[in-house]
This record gives sequence, C-alpha cells and structure tokens, in this order.
Amino acid sequence: MTAKLPDSVSQSSQKSDTTMDTRIRNFLIALVAIALGIALYFGLQTQTDTASLEKQAEASTPLEVAMNNHKPTFMEFYANWCTTCQAMASDLAQLKEQYADSVNFVMLNVDNNKWLPEVVKYRVDGIPHFIFFSSEGKTIAQTIGEQPRSILAANLEALATNLPLPYTQGNGQVSPLNSSISVTTGAQDNPRSHGAQVKL
Repeated sequence: MTAKLPDSVSQSSQKSDTTMDTRIRNFLIALVAIALGIALYFGLQTQTDTASLEKQAEASTPLEVAMNNHKPTFMEFYANWCTTCQAMASDLAQLKEQYADSVNFVMLNVDNNKWLPEVVKYRVDGIPHFIFFSSEGKTIAQTIGEQPRSILAANLEALATNLPLPYTQGNGQVSPLNSSISVTTGAQDNPRSHGAQVKL
C-alpha cells in the first residue's frame, strides 16, 4: 500500500515546478531579448557607416574638377560593402571637414563601372585604396588598407602644405576586389599580343 501525500505537499510541489518553469522561460526570454538587442545595435551601426560612406561620396569633389582646380587631391577607392571602409568612415569624415578648404576629396566607388578606367590605371586590387595627388594632378603616393587617423592626418597636413608625405608605405587591412572584369585594348586575339587583356 502506498502512502498518499497530503494535498498541501502535492500543491507545494506543483507550485515549485510551475515557479521553476516560469523562471526558466523568463531567463530564455531575457537571453533572446539581449541577443536581438545586440544584433540590432550592430545592424544599425553597419547601416549608419554605409549611409555615411554614401553621404561622403555625394559631397566629394567630382574627379574632373579635382584634377583641374589646382588644389592637392586625396582620392579614395571604396565600396559600401567594404567593412574596412565603413570602419574608417567616421575618421575620414572628420578629416575631410578639417581639410576641406585646402584639399580636394574624391571618392570613387569600385562597384560603379564608370570608374573602371581609374581602377585599372591605379591598379586597385583591394580597398580602401588611397591616392595623393599634387596640385598639378601628379600622383605623389598611394596607400592601401586601413590607416590610423593620425597617419592620414599627418599625410593630409603635408599634402595641404605642399610638404613631402611622411607616411607613404601604408598597407593596412583591405577588402579584396573579387572581380572578373576584363578590359581589352581593342586588339584581336593574337598569341603575340601579350598584355592586351587585363584581368582584375
């Protein structure tokens, strides 16, 4: 014969199980809320950086103007999907504001086929890719990849004051271009025409 537990003990056991289930459910809800909050934060951060890149590009000096207005030029090859470009967007925005009167800032989106001749000419194979031009439009230096703000500021200060750039061998983290764009010179396929086709 089995002994029957008093009703108060049975109800207490059920309450305990219900309380434990409620705690576990609340804990899981809290974890999901935290995870969603973090995902939302980083998602908005990326959208903000992309918007910042687009906004900066819209405000940048057109290439034709920059090459003819007798001011030194800082050219940036970028893409909206480039995480390194996004990471540098805030620093570059501040530097552009600081040097806007003395330096042209040109931004060329590598995803825009309009800039393919420039991508090929300057051998852009990773972004961000920065080129410094003299006031006569001559290439002074190129740097590739993520650059610390202090390095960019020193180079821009030198560019604005017509002094030699202190940091011209910068190679930081880049986003590689995975493009299979072909540029032909118009020559027919000929085994003797080596180099008539450039692949990026």
